[in-house]
Order: sequence, then C-alpha cells, then structure tokens
Amino acid sequence: MSDQRILWGVGTPRTLRAHWALHELDLTYETRPIQSRTGETQTAQFTALNQRQKIPVLQDGDLTLTESAAIVVHLSDRYASDANRLIPVAGTQRAQVLEACFFIISELDATALYVIRRHEGLPQIYGEAPAANEAARVYFGKQMRTVEQLLGDGRAFLLGGDFTAADLLLSTCIGWARFCRIDLSERVQAYNKAIVARPAHAAATRRNEIPT
Repeated sequence: MSDQRILWGVGTPRTLRAHWALHELDLTYETRPIQSRTGETQTAQFTALNQRQKIPVLQDGDLTLTESAAIVVHLSDRYASDANRLIPVAGTQRAQVLEACFFIISELDATALYVIRRHEGLPQIYGEAPAANEAARVYFGKQMRTVEQLLGDGRAFLLGGDFTAADLLLSTCIGWARFCRIDLSERVQAYNKAIVARPAHAAATRRNEIPT
C-alpha cells in the first residue's frame, strides 16, 4: 500500500476535522481544495471517489474513506504512537472516546447544527423552516448539558487527561455553533479557547482555507 495521502475538501467544519487530525498526528498529505456546492463535488472524477458527492474524502494509499469522524478514527488507528494518539487502542478508554465521538456527530452535528445549515444557511435549496431552526438550537443547548457536566470539574479535555478525537470533533461543533450565533457558556468558551490554541489546529485551519 502506498504511503501517499490526499485529502479532498476545504472550507467547512467537517473538512477541518480531517485536516486537524492529519496535523495532530504530524502526517504529510496533499490537499485537493474543492468546495461544497460549487459543482466540484459533482465531477466524474470526484463522484468515482464518493458517490454521495460530499467532502471530506481521504485517499490513504489504496484506501478511500469518507465521513469526517471515520477519517479521524482511521488516522489515529493507523498512524498514532503511544505518545500521540487521538483514540485509545482498546479497552474502556477507547469505548468512552468512541461513545463521545458518536454523540457529538449524531446529536450535535447532524441533529442540530446541520439542520440550521440546511434551512437557515441554504433556504434556496432546502426551504425555509424557522420552527425547525429554533428547535435545533434548543436541542443543541439541551445536548450540550452533557458537555457542561463533564467540564464542570475544570478539566482541560472532555474525557480527562489527554486530548482525543472527542475534543477535536467537539471543538469543530463549538466553532460551528458560534457561526450560527448559538449562545455558549463561559465554561465551554474557555475550554474551546484552549483547544483551538493547539498548533495543529492553526496549521489545519490554514490548510482548510478556501483559495482566493
């Protein structure tokens, strides 16, 4: 299997996750800076990689992988070292990190933030739905209570002692929520301020920028 890595996609919280994981693990890669809803995901070349025509897509040698959280898990499982790991190898800690990741992706991202993205950010495609938008904002706040409880003891990272994929995914959702003008507690904002100060986040943000 080739060691070449190519990441398709820039400009969204979901593409940022993949860039961020690559930088956290100090991996080299090429970027294909295509964007959503520009027609670039609908070309024959890209559709051959991902029939769903969504970004990000990671080509890692002979493996082509879609879905931002799956990309993060794969990169950690394949390339992490004992000193630098986004997801534990096995046991209770791995289960807890994966549980947090699935919660973040399903309850914060898909069920709340993406509803707002569709109906508030892209009403010309998905239609206006102010009631759905408001319900999504309320739901996001309700689900964030879990996060608030975990951070209540002053911990630096969501699950305790180390930065994990859960922090990476959560931080992108917090950033997305801020963009959507969702109120966030001071505790959550302080937590995220420290997370985004990581050098890998700054490097990933630069790689995730839309070309001008």
